[in-house]
Amino acid sequence: MNVFLAGASGAIGRRLIPLLRDAGHAITGTTRSARKAADLTARGITAVVVDVFDAQALRDAVMRARPEVVIHQLTDLPQVPDRSAEVLARNSRLRIEGTPNLVAAARAAGATRLIAQSIAFAYADGPEPHREDDALASGEGGAASAVSARGVRALEQAVLGAAGLEGIVLRYGRLYGPATWYATPVGRGSLHVDAAAHAAFLALTRGTAGIYNIAEADGAVSIDRAIRDLGFDPAFRLPS
Repeated sequence: MNVFLAGASGAIGRRLIPLLRDAGHAITGTTRSARKAADLTARGITAVVVDVFDAQALRDAVMRARPEVVIHQLTDLPQVPDRSAEVLARNSRLRIEGTPNLVAAARAAGATRLIAQSIAFAYADGPEPHREDDALASGEGGAASAVSARGVRALEQAVLGAAGLEGIVLRYGRLYGPATWYATPVGRGSLHVDAAAHAAFLALTRGTAGIYNIAEADGAVSIDRAIRDLGFDPAFRLPS
């Protein structure tokens, strides 16, 4: 099938490309960098340089691709660990303002399914393991956690409320592995980037509209639904 991968040059996007390519899917992937676009082309996909905040350019790119499925793996994070207020605000803005642009483009292009990256560490305080129907943090106030929660809430509402699209939200745990901030798990609710990519690959054809926790089975969040409906395996790794 035709797949539009927004954020193809990111940590998850780069690990997702070989899974899609080897399964025979035609991939159009986005980046904001001409240099990274050349790398994506070398990986065997159609690369598009576009900014998610440019709604018309994004719409044009998705329309040209005519995807059946759009995958939202966009983030705005530096390559080194940085949880400063500026970084969190920038990433939250992408979720709040960029996601509706991608949703509108997907609908205009006639896509039927939209798979989006969210996070599994934005739940409100409460008993663990958190299930998908547990409340998220309120997003009120100026704390770092509130800034992230506002972005998560906006992204999920845009994806799940998109008329005509089967919206699937993958709430990823704290990523580790190649091209992420950490080489090894950084606490409870962690997730290897390969398993994150594989979950998105599985969601192309499995599962139904809604939310799935995607993390390791360490008691922080329940991953029962993802295992049952998607066939998710937190131990999945790409071949070396």
